[in-house]
Amino acid sequence: MSIRISTRRGTRSLAVLLSLTLGAVGCSSGGDDEKPKATVSTSTADGAGPSAQEGNAEEPLAELQGSNGLLLRIVSAERDSGGFVTVNGELKNDGDKSVAVPSGLSGNETEIIRNGRSLGGATLVDSKSKKRYYVLRDTEGRPLTTTGLSTIKAGDRLAVFMQFPSPPADTTEVTFQLPTFASATISISG
Repeated sequence: MSIRISTRRGTRSLAVLLSLTLGAVGCSSGGDDEKPKATVSTSTADGAGPSAQEGNAEEPLAELQGSNGLLLRIVSAERDSGGFVTVNGELKNDGDKSVAVPSGLSGNETEIIRNGRSLGGATLVDSKSKKRYYVLRDTEGRPLTTTGLSTIKAGDRLAVFMQFPSPPADTTEVTFQLPTFASATISISG
């Protein structure tokens, strides 16, 4: 049990470090008149601009169509040495009017819902091992994913991330699932 708690604390530390790094990059990006792009938690709002722009240059791993004109573009799924997989992407409003981010994206687990709107309902399915991996949580039950989602204006993009336990090293493809979106097979690098 203590190993799991230590891993979660390490994961939370990693998430905080990533948030601070993205925040510093966002603060030095100059005067973007489009900001704020969406209402999000402080840990992701400042880093939203540069990450989404960088994602446009890459060929996405998958593009998933959701409800009300929302599009999720997955740009990477990277395995790290700590036993985690981080999925990065951008959530875009492809519609012609502002869209409230569906509460269903948070999933239906009480512990995650209690922490506000997020992408906590995301899962990775490893068909080879017949296992489903849920978004990780910190020691207070907060999901290790983009949180504080509310409304995205027409045409706006929001950089997002989700962190999962890593499937076995020989598993390189998984099915990504998020409530209200189509499913897609993605490749894990690293």
